[in-house]
Amino acid sequence: MAPSSEILKQLAREVARTPQEQVMEVGKRGRNLTIGIPQEISFQEHRVPLNPASVAVLVGRDHDVVVQRGAGKYAQFQDSDYSEAGAQVVDSAEEVYKSDLILKVAPPSHGEIEMLRHKQILVSALQLTVQPKDTLRRMMEKRMTAVAWDFIKDREGIYPIIRAMGEIAGTTSIQVASEYLSADKGGQGLMLGGISGVAPAEVVVVGAGTVGEFASRAALGLGASVKVFDKSIYRLRRLQNDLGCRVWTSVIQPQELLKTLRTADVAIGALRSEQGRTPMVVPEEMVREMKSGSVIVDVSIDRGGCFETSEVTTHLDPVFKKYGVVHYCVPNIASRVPRTASTALSNIFGPMLLTMGEVGGFENLIKTDLGLRHGVYLYNGAVTSPILAEAFKLPYKDLDILLATF
Repeated sequence: MAPSSEILKQLAREVARTPQEQVMEVGKRGRNLTIGIPQEISFQEHRVPLNPASVAVLVGRDHDVVVQRGAGKYAQFQDSDYSEAGAQVVDSAEEVYKSDLILKVAPPSHGEIEMLRHKQILVSALQLTVQPKDTLRRMMEKRMTAVAWDFIKDREGIYPIIRAMGEIAGTTSIQVASEYLSADKGGQGLMLGGISGVAPAEVVVVGAGTVGEFASRAALGLGASVKVFDKSIYRLRRLQNDLGCRVWTSVIQPQELLKTLRTADVAIGALRSEQGRTPMVVPEEMVREMKSGSVIVDVSIDRGGCFETSEVTTHLDPVFKKYGVVHYCVPNIASRVPRTASTALSNIFGPMLLTMGEVGGFENLIKTDLGLRHGVYLYNGAVTSPILAEAFKLPYKDLDILLATF
């Protein structure tokens, strides 16, 4: 028999899915949303969660969108683009934070949390490593409901926004590597693909997940020679199948990895840990053996990096040299191409908000959409994420049970 707590949770899920009687106005369908999009103030966060095209669709369905002036400037979306799409463009963040639902890319700062209203809904990233405990407690005091977009799943159990950003990061990492291989950037003066009679550059990709897959695709598309390492033979097999061609692959073995890095022109760090720090699989001794002028792009730097010599850099000062090897270690590499990244975010947030309005609002949607429910970490001020509760030693409440009682 299942434990009593599990039985209770199963009953709660059934109750949450059962249609409930409710008083509604005759002939009225759905609910009009008021969506606020503030300007991002986090360091070098250049993305915006909705582009003007998505705003136009939402406004066309009778939803209200409030955009702070300058919110899309880094993605080359002008304020006039949003106003022509039907959004209300306002000067201050305070006006934006009067909306029922706040949609952001970066986690809220302490100052932004103070602007949030009682029982408001917030959709943004959740970064445990930078999430201060006192700001989280303040959100709890305001009895807010908060959703982490990096934990939202789709119908197939995939994290769609994480995958989209991974696709961008993987592809962009090869563009970056190609740029820094040029002689004027301190590289070897190589072209990734080579030409007739000239050998292509050798690219080593450490990690066979989404970032590794799209880095491999981009490198192969430019004609480079690609070798991929990963801890999992399953991911290596999946990579081969998804690429549709045979590439050199290996599980991570120190001697094989060292031999390959000695001849590599480019090394991409694409490992990702489910929890905690990215495993550091390339020690300093291996980097010392790499060719002078070769390039490392450590996409994993946002979780510590998989090269021991990696140090966090910025978009303004993105590279440094160590042992003659160029290191590019910028976190949030998707902000290098904010227009592409913003459109990718819009492709996910736009349909989600439309569905939310059609079913009568956020409360109704999370009762049926298990993927969105997976991203909820605060519900009416209660912590519903076991990971967050454990990290900050806060009381945890099961969301299924909470939904059944409301």
